[in-house]
Amino acid sequence: MRNGTASGITFGIALGGFLDGILLHSILQWHHMISNVVAPTDMHGMSVNMLADGLFDAFCWLLTVAAVILLYREARRASLPRARVYVGWIVFGAGFFNLLEGLIDHELLRIHHVRPTPSWLAWDLGFLAIAGVLFMVVGWLLTRGPRRSGNVQSIRAA
Repeated sequence: MRNGTASGITFGIALGGFLDGILLHSILQWHHMISNVVAPTDMHGMSVNMLADGLFDAFCWLLTVAAVILLYREARRASLPRARVYVGWIVFGAGFFNLLEGLIDHELLRIHHVRPTPSWLAWDLGFLAIAGVLFMVVGWLLTRGPRRSGNVQSIRAA
């Protein structure tokens, strides 16, 4: 992998997961991690769903720790890319997470949908297209273009 790719993608996966958990599970309360398996319609169902959401958030936190360790190793080798490229890998990682999680959890396992309404499939497909594929394409495009030699100082330049 090129310099900064591993930590950038790992940060992106973690941040994509946190965005899903914070925005869709907690703030908007559109779904929970296993809301199609255990309906959050009473205290027991909500408690089980909150536990599943918490375990998901713990997984994202562990990915963040892994990303920090990878970033530290890359910085010690003075092998960090320009900021634009690094941000690109983060956006790519978030899109990769959203695409993979959406395909597995929403469509394959059907443990939850983005928004459980009569038009749930449109919400799921929109999520896959925008938060998955579009994020990956934008992230990939940010990583392309003229390259400078990677060093710690170059991450400060845009």
